[in-house]
Amino acid sequence: MNVKERAARVRLVVFDVDGVFTDGRLHYGPTGEELKVFHVHDGQGVKRLLRQGVAAAVISGRESAAVSRRMQDLGIAHVFQGDEDKLPLYERLLKQLGLGPGETACVGDDLPDLPLLERAGLAVAVANAQAQVRARAHYVTGAAGGMGAVREVCDLILSAKARSG
Repeated sequence: MNVKERAARVRLVVFDVDGVFTDGRLHYGPTGEELKVFHVHDGQGVKRLLRQGVAAAVISGRESAAVSRRMQDLGIAHVFQGDEDKLPLYERLLKQLGLGPGETACVGDDLPDLPLLERAGLAVAVANAQAQVRARAHYVTGAAGGMGAVREVCDLILSAKARSG
């Protein structure tokens, strides 16, 4: 099955955060607060995806108030943070939504994302992902994490769905 066929079947996109929604760098303010930078194009892609009836989720190994706020702003209802073991969260979410792995896309950049990518119907690595992650992906974005990669994935899925009817 090619990438467009896989993308056309997607009903849920699961994103990592650090290195996918962000460039992967960690910034700390003067009082130790964590600061994150998100690309506005990515947000527009997610909003378009949600408007077309494709669900979105975030599973991040790190806990961040900035992530909670950004995902709330985007309307992403399924946000899991602070657990490096992502696969059980993914499996629980699929069961909750009544979906199979073939109906999901997972987007990642580093080794903790591999179990999800190996299960997903469409495995996506961002351009600057670790080599092992890129090697397992069905699709590698042209854009780096934090620089429009999320938007690229959203556009790919929406385009594939539009063509499939």
